[in-house]
Amino acid sequence: MSKTATAGAFGRAKCIPHHPERMLLHYQEAWRGDRSRLKVGEKSRQIGWTWSDALDSMEQTFLGPNDCWVSSRDELQAKLYLDDCRFWASYYQRGSQALGLQDITDDKGGKHSAYVQRFDNGHTINSLSSNPDAQAGKRGTRKLDEFALHKDPKLLYEIAYPGITWGGQMAIFSTHRGRQNFFNKLIEEVRDGGNPKGISLHSVTLEDALDQGLLYKLQQRLPAGDERLEMDEQDYFEFIRAGSASEDSFQQEYMCVPSDDASAFLPYELIDGCTYPISEAWERSLADLQDSQSELYLGVDIGRKKDLTVFYLVERTGGMAFTRRIEVLQNMPFSRQEEILYRILSLPRMRRCCIDSTGLGMQFAERAQERFGTYRVEAVRFSGPVKEELAYPVRKAFEDRSIRIPRDADLEADLRKIRKETTSAGNIRFTAESDDSGHSDRFWALALALHAGKSSAPFAAASPAVSRSTHIDPLSGRNTAILL
Repeated sequence: MSKTATAGAFGRAKCIPHHPERMLLHYQEAWRGDRSRLKVGEKSRQIGWTWSDALDSMEQTFLGPNDCWVSSRDELQAKLYLDDCRFWASYYQRGSQALGLQDITDDKGGKHSAYVQRFDNGHTINSLSSNPDAQAGKRGTRKLDEFALHKDPKLLYEIAYPGITWGGQMAIFSTHRGRQNFFNKLIEEVRDGGNPKGISLHSVTLEDALDQGLLYKLQQRLPAGDERLEMDEQDYFEFIRAGSASEDSFQQEYMCVPSDDASAFLPYELIDGCTYPISEAWERSLADLQDSQSELYLGVDIGRKKDLTVFYLVERTGGMAFTRRIEVLQNMPFSRQEEILYRILSLPRMRRCCIDSTGLGMQFAERAQERFGTYRVEAVRFSGPVKEELAYPVRKAFEDRSIRIPRDADLEADLRKIRKETTSAGNIRFTAESDDSGHSDRFWALALALHAGKSSAPFAAASPAVSRSTHIDPLSGRNTAILL
């Protein structure tokens, strides 16, 4: 990382922009000034890319002769994008009017919502959510924000691209989302496939942005006492790296290195198809869950050493498993963990709980069974066959899109850590790297929650680590086999 000798006016940044008084850094200016018919930007997160692209949209629309159609990954991001356009219009005193949320009609008569800003020349910026159909039948400039994170990037491209036939530009920019994502395929085509589409490619990593003055710009806006004021570029780089959910996540989110889907048990395509919209309130408090009319199921993965204890609660409705709470506990005494567990198990609609009883979890599970019964609480001792039987229903739930999970970096990292391997003896085993965020604990807690909701019967898999016993179901009075 290159450094200059001059320190910032506020903070310890060493890379000072050549023109520190200007609002945009060099990579932002380069993107803004590129008028290629088709341009693509692979970028780090949080480097001011969308903010500067909003200036480009404002300028192109103000000068005409085209409208601008923006596709963001959800309605919240669509609103924020137009807010940035309004800021730039006000800053440069470009006459325009914010029309708020408007109905837009596609070429099939379908209705879509868009935040609209109309300029005095009659042209508009229309900031839409992620539905590709909303782009159909529109002419003019296209901006596809966080392109790789859309549900179907290839379909979005296919619908948006014809819109620039009679003029305008299509600008695609995003962080990566796996090697198999269509966004990465476009970039590979530029670098290794002869660039048949004539794409103008921009690539900016966190390191690139820091070299061009990102930290200097950030430190001018930080409040006194913020720890980042004491950092130089190398410090900040390591700070961001350490805070990432995993090294794989850091490389993808900040260094433009797409993750390898080939070795992942759950590829991004499956995960993205099952996430709640960012604007949807998915989490429920225990007070809210007291009034739930649906059955609740809990999975508990017990932390050992530096691993986490995770309580994963799902609500089953109409064949769907909705994530409602994820409790992540670290460095907490077992007695306090038990208090939290017992509050959840006491919910009126709590049907069943599966607890990892391997190692330290054995006593944890036994005490819960003593208090709530062996029907409501099942102890599961992890072994190779048991992990296999737990893991595959998780993947099937994602394939069937019968589960909803929040868009959470730590949860996603845990889901992505799981790798399926075949031993030399032909046996299947599931492994995961361990780091400061745990050992795929959220994945196994989710797997246990789904197993709890699958049926009242225990595993069929035979394993020396699993023994069976028969107990009386206090709800039905029938004999029930459980795992001990």
